[in-house]
Amino acid sequence: MSQVPALKVVNLTVAYRRGNQEVDAVRDVSLHIASGQTYGLVGESGSGKSTLALAIMRYLAGNGRVRQGSVFLAGEDLYALPPEELRGVWQDRLKLVPQNPLSSLNPSLRVGDQLVEAIPPTLVPATEARQRAMDLLATVRLADPERIARSYPHQLSGGMQQRVMIAMALAAEPTLMVLDEPTTNLDVTTEAAMLDLLRELIHQRRMAVLYVSHNLSVVAGISNRVAVMYAGEVVEDAAVEDLYARPIHPYTSGLLACIPRMGDDKYQLMLQAIPGAIPRPGALPAGCVFAPRCPLAVDTCLHVRPSLEPAADGHDVRCHRWPEIVSGQLAAWPGQAGNASTRHAVPDRPQPVLQVDNLYKRFPLGRSLKQILRRQPVRAVRAVDGISLDVLQGVTLGLVGESGSGKTTVARAIAGLVEPDGGAVLLAGVELPYHLSRRDATTLRRIQMVFQNPEEALNPYRTVEQALARPLMRLGGLSAAEAQAEVPALLESVKLSPSYANRLPGQLSGGEKQRVAIARAFASQPDLLILDESVSALDVSIQATILDLLNELQHQRQTAYLFISHDLAVTSYLSNEIAVLYLGQVIERGTTAELLEPPYHPYTEALLSAVPLPYPSAVQEPVRLAADVPSPIDLPGGCRFHTRCPRFLGDICTTEEPPWQATDGGHGIRCHIPLADLALAQRPLFAGR
Repeated sequence: MSQVPALKVVNLTVAYRRGNQEVDAVRDVSLHIASGQTYGLVGESGSGKSTLALAIMRYLAGNGRVRQGSVFLAGEDLYALPPEELRGVWQDRLKLVPQNPLSSLNPSLRVGDQLVEAIPPTLVPATEARQRAMDLLATVRLADPERIARSYPHQLSGGMQQRVMIAMALAAEPTLMVLDEPTTNLDVTTEAAMLDLLRELIHQRRMAVLYVSHNLSVVAGISNRVAVMYAGEVVEDAAVEDLYARPIHPYTSGLLACIPRMGDDKYQLMLQAIPGAIPRPGALPAGCVFAPRCPLAVDTCLHVRPSLEPAADGHDVRCHRWPEIVSGQLAAWPGQAGNASTRHAVPDRPQPVLQVDNLYKRFPLGRSLKQILRRQPVRAVRAVDGISLDVLQGVTLGLVGESGSGKTTVARAIAGLVEPDGGAVLLAGVELPYHLSRRDATTLRRIQMVFQNPEEALNPYRTVEQALARPLMRLGGLSAAEAQAEVPALLESVKLSPSYANRLPGQLSGGEKQRVAIARAFASQPDLLILDESVSALDVSIQATILDLLNELQHQRQTAYLFISHDLAVTSYLSNEIAVLYLGQVIERGTTAELLEPPYHPYTEALLSAVPLPYPSAVQEPVRLAADVPSPIDLPGGCRFHTRCPRFLGDICTTEEPPWQATDGGHGIRCHIPLADLALAQRPLFAGR
């Protein structure tokens, strides 16, 4: 590696102006990234990760400034450059790949034209720029580069859009590439393919990469070194293997204890959430910024700010008590071996709460005037195509699958928000009307839903008390006074103080909003709770809190859960049973334990092999899906998965619908390959978990 680091950050402090005051958002951060090195930057929301990345890019908002320190790109001080030279740095040497590619691509320009614009004229003559663009699209493994180049951004999938952004970043062969949550919004299979691509490109081109993410499992698989940020400070910095195997700072250990691992059992292991929240930049404690949440804090921690010190060779930590932790006198996170053995399992003979029988839903597409005049038939998206499933009392059924598999459409049909075209939805054996408007108050009370974004689910102008009292009155039949009296107990059931009743949603954190949404859903004492990606947007610590809360409430009330998520680790932890959906069909169904052991449906096998693990040393045998999900308008014949199947048999897969095969225990798979042959051909993906 070159002796001059690709990036050198020295004692960087970044402040934002709020009114007449400046507040430090990043304090005294130093780091080095060598060519060919990937440096992970992790921490909860509000830790200062994005501010640090923008400061490195010299792209802070108008009210932000670097108050102290320096940023060197290949030895050149970026903050000493005049603005006219900085534009050239951004074009040639310093590139950003953002979380949301669609918002960064010009919707009115074809992809090829945008890519040609990104190629510096000093690198490639204008006459060769078009071919260079095609080569870049091929480099990021986009099939049919000519078609992609002719497309507009909205005509591409999320994974394709992100690959286009990476191609644009590579156009100038940059010194440093900053990746800000580049895979957060992608399906697990697309994310795995994207991470494979990034690893290969980094290795081939010897690029320096700053990888910003809240996902510790993703960072474990791609980084050489990791820095953990908290409240604007780097609290731990080490080689990735060392950090994950021997975390020293209590915050790092706490974050790792929050992550559900594949195969964890909610009846045996309770996730260990970090209590409290990150302090606001203007309200930092006097001593260690983590002291108010730290189980090891002593008087010194409360009054004296610790410095970043070398605890071992190449392993720096900002903690007064690191010598005791390293020597083994203290556990870095004393509660991380928590268990849930006091929880009771599901009832001995759980009764069916929900039954879905042969459900169908198609969304007709509009026709152009030309199609109408030519009398072309109306085409439709086949979102749900004959799905049957059931959820038992006190049991959680997980629904997993890529975007477009039909998960959310099934949930909305059950809730009455989407009217199916056929099939039946039964609640406790009674068939329900399709549409919400035709369901009585008793039915509405018994089925509740918690959405992904509580920001959109809560009225910003209603207090928490008003939000919780409404279902108590409308569905529970209580008077206004009776409902108001019940609100404190509801808040306490989701571990919030009754004082929250008078707050507006804007005064709550993301985790607090989601707890209020859960409390509102439980206000009517539902028999079935539908959770649609309800923890996917939360930090790992808040996610652990919500998962433990859901487990506790389910145990207390024996509520049935339908849990929808693209995160298989979270789903496997919370769910008793899992159903795997693909293009509107259930292709595998079984208990969680059965689903994590062979035989797997080939699609499930690919999903599981793509799950990022929080172990840098983990060796996963990748099962990657080469093609994108086919259009639900023109479904493939035979087995719907045959266009992507790594275990494709031949004509039988293209011409015949696969049979449903079930074991004696009820584990079912829709596949032409006999279950015994699948089991012989596959190996456990999480052996020794």
